[in-house]
Amino acid sequence: MKLDRGGGVVPLAGLFVLLLPVLFPSLFAPLGHASPSMLSEWNAPKPRHLRLFKSALQEQTSNGLESDLWMPPANQGWKTCAESTTSMLPENSQGYLQVFLDGGLNQQRMGICDAVAVAKILNATLVIPLLEVNPVWQDSSSFMDIFDVDHFIDVLKNDISIVKELPDEFSWSTRDYYATAIRATRIKTTPIHASANWYLENVLPVLESYGIAAISPFTHRLAFDNMPMDIQRLRCKVNFQALSFVPHVRALGDALVSRLRYTLGKNEVAGTKYLREVTDAKGKQGAGKFVVLHLRFDKDMAAHSACDFGGGKAEKLALAKYRQVIWQGRVLNSQFTDEELRNQGRCPLTPEEIGLLLAALGFDNSTRLYLASHKVYGGEARISTLRKLFPFMEDKKSLASAAERAQIKGKASLLAAVDYYVSMHSDIFISASPGNMHNAMVGHRTYQNMKTIRPNMGLLGQLFMNKSMSWPDFQQEVIEGHKTRQRQLRLRKPDQSIYTYPAPDCMCHA
Repeated sequence: MKLDRGGGVVPLAGLFVLLLPVLFPSLFAPLGHASPSMLSEWNAPKPRHLRLFKSALQEQTSNGLESDLWMPPANQGWKTCAESTTSMLPENSQGYLQVFLDGGLNQQRMGICDAVAVAKILNATLVIPLLEVNPVWQDSSSFMDIFDVDHFIDVLKNDISIVKELPDEFSWSTRDYYATAIRATRIKTTPIHASANWYLENVLPVLESYGIAAISPFTHRLAFDNMPMDIQRLRCKVNFQALSFVPHVRALGDALVSRLRYTLGKNEVAGTKYLREVTDAKGKQGAGKFVVLHLRFDKDMAAHSACDFGGGKAEKLALAKYRQVIWQGRVLNSQFTDEELRNQGRCPLTPEEIGLLLAALGFDNSTRLYLASHKVYGGEARISTLRKLFPFMEDKKSLASAAERAQIKGKASLLAAVDYYVSMHSDIFISASPGNMHNAMVGHRTYQNMKTIRPNMGLLGQLFMNKSMSWPDFQQEVIEGHKTRQRQLRLRKPDQSIYTYPAPDCMCHA
């Protein structure tokens, strides 16, 4: 769901979306403060794959399988190569470029990279992008709340000019200004995946006439194909080098990584001494390995998929109601049966199912698992099966004290930033279903030659529908079906995202 308060939707529709949390509080209530009506949406679901679950609990991973499982990707003949080819800035800028970015952290991250590229194409001075308030998460975090802005400007100082805010003569160019009427300096008709020439033909004249141009909406507004090589390299330079999280996010992330790698006492874990613990831990030998699991199973995901997740009639009705309120019933998946959706691999994996996948791949009950997730639809009742399979499963709340989490509490973007940071320091990353976080991690970890497991959604959907399948058969099918989905670098194809597939545009043959 996207909201363009500058006119992309009619004002009443925009107001309606903003009022949704007020009008329907049970739909947006956090799991820790769920209303009675929300709690009645589901009965605590029992395992849907009980035969497999019982077998997985009894199985132990062999040493041979485990050692292969943790092996890092082999060198596939590629190296990082994101330095831009130009080193001198033109003397005169064409004007100031503003962009307004919606979506979650990973969508905004891609938008920032594209904004830098467009500024380069136009020879414009980029104003630090404005991040829209997400109407669902109600997070007003700014660019400077999430990213180290001085680092961002310094890394890109030879590529484009960047300013933190507009000079006084353009101070009128605000989000509110563009929300009240049609403005000549706002470009609101940018097509999805526009070419470089489109910007030169449609935005450059605005810059030349007014000295400023504001583009909104801007999500996914720059093509991935037919771009000059220096522009492609610049986009990757932004993504992999210029975008660094603010110090307190990095510090908390380092603390979580240290606690996952080194077994500390519970009292230490709950304390506020994490910076000292990180320093001490770095001197130790034999750091433990851990997996990050992005459990993308929130209410939006469950409802939009139109799949059946075993919560009974109450859950089906609740998700149908949510679809109607949020998308007015416009969910294409709803025209298919649950069986058809699962055969097509279009149902997100439940916590139980991702647990069975991990167990089949060879992870056992000693595996350290970090759960990267903002909220899980069904709460602890739905996670309990996964936790039985992997008792050493942690998250931000279990690893850090309330005092340590105070600066990120209630801020979806900062919570996601911490998860992103921990994910980039894990031995293995796996996501329960495709999405922006999955795509970002696939690209960033490919760039750094780090291991990522990509679930074969179609295969898993078919296997989970076979209620008579034995555990050995299930495990064999899973292992065979994921042999080429754990470490292989894949070259980008036409129309695919450079942020998910950085080779060959931003990687070179070693």
